[in-house]
Amino acid sequence: MSSTPRAILSLTLKHGLMPPLYMAFRDMLEGVHRIDNCVSVNHDMLDTSVSMGNIPLVFDNIAESPGHRAALNVLERSRLCEMFEVSPGELIDILAWAMENPSEPQIVESSEAQVMESGQESVDLEKLPIPWHFREDGGRYQSASIIIAEYGEVRNVSFHRQLLRDGEHTVARLVPRHLRTLSTMAAENGEDVQIAVVNGADPTVLLAAAMSFTEYVDELTVAAALHEKLHGSPLKVVQLSNGVIVPADAEYAMQARITPERDDEGPYVDITGTVDDIRQEHVIEYDAVHHRKDPIFHAIIPTGVEHRTLMGMPRAPTIKTAVSEVVKCTDVHMTDGGCGWLASVIQIVPEEAEDGMKAIQAAFDGHPSMKQVIVVDEDIDIADPMRVEWALMTRWQPDSDTVILSNQKGSSLDPSRSDNGMTSKIGMDATLDPGEDKSPYESVL
Repeated sequence: MSSTPRAILSLTLKHGLMPPLYMAFRDMLEGVHRIDNCVSVNHDMLDTSVSMGNIPLVFDNIAESPGHRAALNVLERSRLCEMFEVSPGELIDILAWAMENPSEPQIVESSEAQVMESGQESVDLEKLPIPWHFREDGGRYQSASIIIAEYGEVRNVSFHRQLLRDGEHTVARLVPRHLRTLSTMAAENGEDVQIAVVNGADPTVLLAAAMSFTEYVDELTVAAALHEKLHGSPLKVVQLSNGVIVPADAEYAMQARITPERDDEGPYVDITGTVDDIRQEHVIEYDAVHHRKDPIFHAIIPTGVEHRTLMGMPRAPTIKTAVSEVVKCTDVHMTDGGCGWLASVIQIVPEEAEDGMKAIQAAFDGHPSMKQVIVVDEDIDIADPMRVEWALMTRWQPDSDTVILSNQKGSSLDPSRSDNGMTSKIGMDATLDPGEDKSPYESVL
């Protein structure tokens, strides 16, 4: 990982210290616009968000869920950086550091855990503010809830959308990664996977849960490292009666089991804005619902800013690490147009004429799902699409500064991929050669 010299990160990495800063999910909601009028879980949250320009919102009065509130549009890169008092580049470095330096969370008693303060006497998921956002969706979906699973002495923490089937069951789309492997093993043995479904967790937990690893990694230990680094305190967890541990300050902790049963899941508007198919997926049966007093349900809008943040930001450290092995990489941005997943802009400091091309290949190696990579110099704001396009138009020649790769493994999120999952990819080098006179290429704006 490349080092970052700025004082706040140097203090963090060198001494393991940060100014005390504790932030549960609800602490992120200070100053967020509140909606007092009564709304329904069926479409009203999305409609209200769109009508108000998709600003951060808290809904205080939900018709189907008295005593519960809901929040959306709150987890976004610039807000996270402001709250953590770090730059986007620094946050990427801290995420990468946590991947390499996992630590153990601190287990506390139920009496010390806010998430155990209250709960349902009998399970009824239909009384929770689980939203039906898009009319194209198959029904009400948990999109922001994470699943913490334990099976065969392996723990996995990850995001998986869940369609509300009835008061005690959801149907979860488990993509072909580690949790699906665990659930398949359990089903073959005729067993359930003991899980906790957590909603409204600390942002450090959500970022860790969104990470992808080739080998099995306990994401909760990555979250613990992030928590210590960014909050200056241990990640506190509490054990449910099924043995699964959950963040003690989460809004909801629901005890459940992934069963061998399968049922229809979908359709669902995915991050690309296109509608995903109906499939036979995993049925989850819920046994208990615990929550904080006056709980706030996190209701991510698919395709929205939070969805893109959680998809893209945890991939940036992997890309930056891969690029930094071949050139000096200063920042990575997963673009909104690429749905936070399929396209990135890489900022480097070229030391040789071929460094831009090296960065392109390394970026694809770091995140094989990507379809497009643009490489720019340090003076380009990689989060500003206008400046990135300006760099292309003034510093890039299509016939000499472009790499096109054919017959590449693509992302399942790309509807244009071939039937066998293959695609082509493009990389564009908009950097200047190190020895070039930069004055003709510098903008006065």
